[in-house]
Amino acid sequence: TILSILLAFFCIGFGLFSFFLPEDAISLESRWKYDRAEPSDKYIRLTRIEGVLAALAGVVLLGIGLLGSPALLRLLNTKDDLLPGAILYLRVYFLGMPALALYNFGNAVFSSIGDTKKPLLYLSIAGALNILLNLFFVIVCDLSVVGVALASAISQCVSAALILRALTRAQDCYALDVHQLHLDPAMTKRILSLGLPAGFQNAIFAIANLFIQAGVNSFDSLMVKGNSAAANADNMIYDCMAAFYMACASFMSQNYGAGKPDRVRKSYFIALAYSFGVGLVLGGSLFLFGREFLALFTTEAAVIDAGMKRVQVMGLAYCISAFMDCTIAASRGLGKTIVPTVIVIMGSCVFRVIWVYSIFAHFHTIPSLYLLYPCSWALTAIAEIIYFVHCYRDSMKLFHEPVTVQA
Repeated sequence: TILSILLAFFCIGFGLFSFFLPEDAISLESRWKYDRAEPSDKYIRLTRIEGVLAALAGVVLLGIGLLGSPALLRLLNTKDDLLPGAILYLRVYFLGMPALALYNFGNAVFSSIGDTKKPLLYLSIAGALNILLNLFFVIVCDLSVVGVALASAISQCVSAALILRALTRAQDCYALDVHQLHLDPAMTKRILSLGLPAGFQNAIFAIANLFIQAGVNSFDSLMVKGNSAAANADNMIYDCMAAFYMACASFMSQNYGAGKPDRVRKSYFIALAYSFGVGLVLGGSLFLFGREFLALFTTEAAVIDAGMKRVQVMGLAYCISAFMDCTIAASRGLGKTIVPTVIVIMGSCVFRVIWVYSIFAHFHTIPSLYLLYPCSWALTAIAEIIYFVHCYRDSMKLFHEPVTVQA
């Protein structure tokens, strides 16, 4: 199955996208300012700069997809019989990268002012269109893999067009004027200093997952198919948990900038509790009803059995990642991005590579491969929490310093 082989590669694509387009920065840099006072010229310029960065990010990813697909797919040990179709799929899919970049830019702008309904509405419309186009291209036009990729690219263009239309018609400081898009060196540097470490973290996860995917590909085709079916749960559960990570960074930065230290810590614990609870409930449900879930993607009993080997390990492990990701988001909310990224590199990249070439190489079983997820999450979480406690105490000193009153 081509889609299973491409799973890890898409992670790299989105990691690189985040690397070039640090959308978290727009919230960390300006949201609390927008809420405290009248929108400044700095906020308006920030929106325009993000628009330029979005366009550049899309073009860069388009070039990577068109030119680098063959080499990167071979790094995944893609089967020779699947390689031509996989390359074609990627090249068609990446035609939608500029549109995806622009949609994420618009989503970041609306989220920074607290409006998350519009992006959700536009994404839902595009998602429904994607399903309809998939059915049309695959069943009616018999385009197979190309049809799936083409449907994705078209739906991404639609979501980008809708959100850009809303931005250009807005009657507020965040309105987008395409005639005034330009890069401001000083502000661009500030955005990149906040966002690049966050995006680099996503790329690091993707690189580490390449080694895991290569490990999966070392098994027979049944195990690869079972892993692909079970992996469909990852994005659903991660995305539900990630909503609270983003809220954590936004609320912490907003309350810190507004001078409300009591709400800073409260925002962290509330977000952590919700993300852990969501991961536990959804992961536990997957653990209990794993066979029913896998039956949505395959009817082969052998493939379902293979997929359950992943489910049995991952089902109760998703909630552990909340401690790592939520703490990273909390550190970002306080403006700390470099050290959390270094910790992630060590705990979620270096550690996983060592695990693959030591523990997994010795046992060479699916459980021994997937146990690296909860172990790396726990190890990274401990280090992130220790660092967060340190930087939280330093940040709170600002509110306990005596105020000097000039006569």
